[in-house]
Amino acid sequence: MQMNPSFQIKKNGLILIESSANSQTARMRKTLLVLSFIFSTALAIAQQLPPAYIKAKSDLEAKEYMLAKEGFSSFLNEAYYGVLSYYAAFHTAEAALQLTQVPQAIELLASLKGKDWGKSDEATYLLALAYFQNNQLVAGLQSLKGLTREPFLSKGYRATFEYLKNSSPSFLITHLAEFQENQGFTAALAYGLHRKSIMSASERNTLNQLIQSGTQSELKDKVLDVVLILPFTTSSEQAISNLESSNFIFELYQGISLEVASLKAQGEAIQLHTFDSKRDLNYLNFLVKDPTILAADVIIGPIYAEESELISAFAEAQQIPFIHPLSNLGDRFEKNQYSYLFRPSLNSLAEGIVQALKTQNMGNKVAVGYSASSRDEQLGLLLQNKLKTEGFDLLKIQQVDSKSVASFLQNLGLQIGKQPAINQVILLSDDPALAQPVFSLMESITTNVPLLVMDSWLGFNFSNYEMLEFSNFYFISNNTPRFHSESVETFRELYYEKHLQFPSTNALLGAELVHMVFTNAEFANDFDLRPSLNQKGYQPGRLSWGFNFQKVNNNSYSPVFKLEGGELIPLR
Repeated sequence: MQMNPSFQIKKNGLILIESSANSQTARMRKTLLVLSFIFSTALAIAQQLPPAYIKAKSDLEAKEYMLAKEGFSSFLNEAYYGVLSYYAAFHTAEAALQLTQVPQAIELLASLKGKDWGKSDEATYLLALAYFQNNQLVAGLQSLKGLTREPFLSKGYRATFEYLKNSSPSFLITHLAEFQENQGFTAALAYGLHRKSIMSASERNTLNQLIQSGTQSELKDKVLDVVLILPFTTSSEQAISNLESSNFIFELYQGISLEVASLKAQGEAIQLHTFDSKRDLNYLNFLVKDPTILAADVIIGPIYAEESELISAFAEAQQIPFIHPLSNLGDRFEKNQYSYLFRPSLNSLAEGIVQALKTQNMGNKVAVGYSASSRDEQLGLLLQNKLKTEGFDLLKIQQVDSKSVASFLQNLGLQIGKQPAINQVILLSDDPALAQPVFSLMESITTNVPLLVMDSWLGFNFSNYEMLEFSNFYFISNNTPRFHSESVETFRELYYEKHLQFPSTNALLGAELVHMVFTNAEFANDFDLRPSLNQKGYQPGRLSWGFNFQKVNNNSYSPVFKLEGGELIPLR
């Protein structure tokens, strides 16, 4: 009996199997059960993939495309590695496309045509995509004719439409007979003909035939396509050297990815497409021409100002909702119709703070300290105006850091044996180095003066608010997670199973962002988030305390919390 598994690796006389085999292989495996214990043990050992191959796969998943490409190159010899060489060629082509090395990707993928292995449709689709990117339209269309199953048939139709919709109708009509089974091709032709102000008799006849056959001038599917663009690498194609400085990017990605995977496991029609911006505006300009991005239902990221402004402009032109996942600086998006902040803008943060002070009647004497970050400085100046407008007496406002913040508070009378000259203090910073001396001071004195701080202070490992004599810390919501809720605990368990560590706030934010998108993107509205967000107003979150995008392009729900018995409670 001849074995024909979908994935076998011949090396040193052993056969290694990575994925499921066909029926013949299944029968062979049953036979293997009766063989000797020694042979079974040898086979189990043999099933381990080469460490260098596993490392290359890890590099590919981490968006380190150059490293991945170099790693896979060691396994391209079919005579030595068998079917593993097909997988290595496929993954090398994936990396090459990300590195815009399209001709090399075409060569690798074309070599896989006719091979009997587990990813033949994926390779066919990727080859067609590479041909399209290389402006070899007919070759790409011919490749797509080799697709046999979903979801690659639908993906091929979408790619065809995006790449051919701006082609000349005469070119498309010439090839209509050959590719009329491709729904993306006929949709592109109908789209092109509809846009013509003057049509010939033959063109009008073709359009009528397309309409009668049910062809639409836009190709839609019922899958929510989420495009994620984050700066995983630098423009030099090398991984960012200091992972600590960019770790929040991977945490955000892991939260988004896990939530999408959970929804798909529940049978929901959602797809995540991840792209690397490389911190390179020229590359990003090239990237937005990708048909997957052009066909996106929503775009999440990037995060840096110059990149997000470029994507925001692209989203406005293409009428695709774009969401910045982390920033509070939303003034540059206020006039845009399709650009959102997932977090509160500076104005929403300031409104939440002022409303909390008004409802609690803590007194009208206020002091504000803010860090040197752009957000905190701008928020401090915005609060200065709002507090004065609402009748508060702003006794002091100044920039503070880890060295000056304690003296800033002591000069307000927050010290032993002195009567405070202030009713409440607002400290705007996410820096634990600034928070630590504040917390130390509060432990050393007895005061019930309220301190309003950012909710990030809840996560600092040196803070134990239950040990303070007075519960005088209040927390400004910035999409605050709903700690200790059942849904957060469930997510923490799923995250730990996958990553062997508990999720950070950024991972929770990523998952909650996907939840917000999924619950508001309705197929009946072509997955346009805007009507649902505007009509629903406040919505409770799954992992956070909720959000409100009604008539604004940011989460205007930004309450202030107090701690009671270890639980957060919004001030009313």
